[in-house]
Amino acid sequence: MARRTAALINALDDDCPDPAEVAEVLRAYGETDPIDLTTRDVAGMRASAALLREVFAAETTDGAAAALNRLLQEHTGPLRLTSHGGSTPWHPHLDPDDDAPWDEWLLASSCMALTVLVWDRQRPPGRICSSLSCRNVFITQGSGPERHYCSRRCATRERVAAHRRARSAEQSGQTE
Repeated sequence: MARRTAALINALDDDCPDPAEVAEVLRAYGETDPIDLTTRDVAGMRASAALLREVFAAETTDGAAAALNRLLQEHTGPLRLTSHGGSTPWHPHLDPDDDAPWDEWLLASSCMALTVLVWDRQRPPGRICSSLSCRNVFITQGSGPERHYCSRRCATRERVAAHRRARSAEQSGQTE
């Protein structure tokens, strides 16, 4: 669920995300058809994604927890269990009902997933890519050194750019 959250935040970051592309992200993370998103649905989801981005922007666990607590207080309902009328196994929901609009579902289910990560790992659940040319969010995984980039591609691009800047500075220093 947390990876789905990151993927949706990234897909919804465009100025006018295509509903069909957003539906494909939902399918890729287990949502079943029919997924009939309208432009209005996607606009609402985009607003929810912008709110969720604040959690990924948090530098500290306390900051991530404060952002999540604010979102939970202002935008979700009480915790409840649902089986969607017996069509799925029982699972928790924070949205008001099983037929909540997509934006409410995205915000509530994402808050739940990110809250569990903060609780389980005692650190921010993810980050925003450090590359100046990328706005993607990503979930931090496991132990080891802290990740700063959403992908190897972004990390490599930044490493190459830093190398070129250093080399250019060396060359300009040699010509003086």
